[in-house]
Amino acid sequence: MAIDTKRVGQTDLHVTHLSLGGANLGNMAREVSDEDVVAVMDYAWAAGIRYFDTAPHYGRGLSEQRMGAYLKTKPRDAYVLSTKVGRVLSPGPQLAEVDGFINPLPNAVRYDYSADGIRESFESSCERLGTSHVDIVFCHDIGIYTHGAADNARHMEDFLGSGIQALRDLKQAGRIQAFGLGVNESQVCIDVMKETPLDVILLAGRLTLLDREAEEELLGLCAEQGTSLVLGGILNSGILATGPVPGATFDYGPAPQEIMDRVGQLKARAEALGLTLAQAALQFAMHHPAACSVLLGTGKVSSLQRNLDTLEIPLSDEALSFVTT
Repeated sequence: MAIDTKRVGQTDLHVTHLSLGGANLGNMAREVSDEDVVAVMDYAWAAGIRYFDTAPHYGRGLSEQRMGAYLKTKPRDAYVLSTKVGRVLSPGPQLAEVDGFINPLPNAVRYDYSADGIRESFESSCERLGTSHVDIVFCHDIGIYTHGAADNARHMEDFLGSGIQALRDLKQAGRIQAFGLGVNESQVCIDVMKETPLDVILLAGRLTLLDREAEEELLGLCAEQGTSLVLGGILNSGILATGPVPGATFDYGPAPQEIMDRVGQLKARAEALGLTLAQAALQFAMHHPAACSVLLGTGKVSSLQRNLDTLEIPLSDEALSFVTT
């Protein structure tokens, strides 16, 4: 399939409308072999995906290391790469599992959103990725959702006090082309954008077929400031793939009954139009005008192939209306 490219914010950078997320390549929830990583990256590349996202958080550097090893076989100007800052890694004990990642690299982690922390995180990521520059850098998981109110107040002070300037300096120096936030909530994006403009936001789970939180205020602010969105978590951590089955997960936990009921209604509407629920969720993200790219996160070729094949299925006018309203 031909994959369009879209501009990132007001920058000169363009990304493929579909992108590959690297959390699963860091062994999120299940161990993925090096061979599987290469197979998934090969399949994505052959399909025309040229935007790849990773983070130190994913397997405590494992995803970055694996993605860097693969991409060193490709011309550096042939793809766009994003990673994240906010977590600083340092040598630590080998753990069997931590933060949902199996057999991560033996690194300890600390949160640091100050200029010094962001520079240290960025340089370490460049080493693992085997590159001197990263196209997009997201400040990762700042916000009350991750840190709670008290700790986040301190992190926001560090970020707005000096961290954001470090990102501006990296952009000025040509080490990055765009920067923004990579988060699971809209409010922190609004708070930061009231202080400083952002090129792009990686928003996970808050602009989906099910969860429209971003529509309340964030989308208007993005339109006003020319900020693009990369949409992640488009299946809301599983329930838009499985449907409202026993054990379904929403927002990384058991889905409450109210969510199960809403998903049941969405599933019925989708199937009445000849769509699966997952197909409708993917098409919603792909058709959203605010999205410069839609992240597909997987460590399995079969899953990536299924999603790409889904996008080849033409939509009726009624189905198109369902996924765009």
